[in-house]
Amino acid sequence: MSELLSALIGAALISNLLLNLPLAADTLRGARVQALGPTTALLIALACPLAWLVEHRLLQPLALQHLQLFAFLPLVSLLAWLSLRLLARLRPGLPVQGLWPLLLINGAGLGSMLLILPLASVAMALAVGIGAGLGFWLALQLFADLLERIDRCDVPAPFKGMPISLIGAGLMGLAFLGFNGLGGA
Repeated sequence: MSELLSALIGAALISNLLLNLPLAADTLRGARVQALGPTTALLIALACPLAWLVEHRLLQPLALQHLQLFAFLPLVSLLAWLSLRLLARLRPGLPVQGLWPLLLINGAGLGSMLLILPLASVAMALAVGIGAGLGFWLALQLFADLLERIDRCDVPAPFKGMPISLIGAGLMGLAFLGFNGLGGA
């Protein structure tokens, strides 16, 4: 059980998909980030165990591992659509229109599917999927808050726009590196 908890914490804080890997750095603001965060978290949480099952129960027994991407791409698009539909039912006030293309081109779903394949069990894949999804959501919320605070501050002219955003993202990445050593994925 502690191994599952360690994988969950490690995927959320140590191996954070948004800050440590260039898989999906969206800089959306406002209400759309409120919809993109939970939708992507749900997508990743569902995609990881399903990808593990497809790989270990279907592709490996048939010796078709070379077809991973052909199996995972339709799966991630279906899961993106399902997660948007679920979020629209659970939270009807959130603006989910126009997010489906963002979820499809977002590399976090597909990247997480490929990263969990060496794990030992579907339970570990589920734990890493939940942790990675929550970590993505956390980092997205923190970065959206950072951008909001930057908009309210008086930033020197040479740092306005992308430079201050990159500095903030770098400092957030360093802050997440502080969680190294807790164990993880």
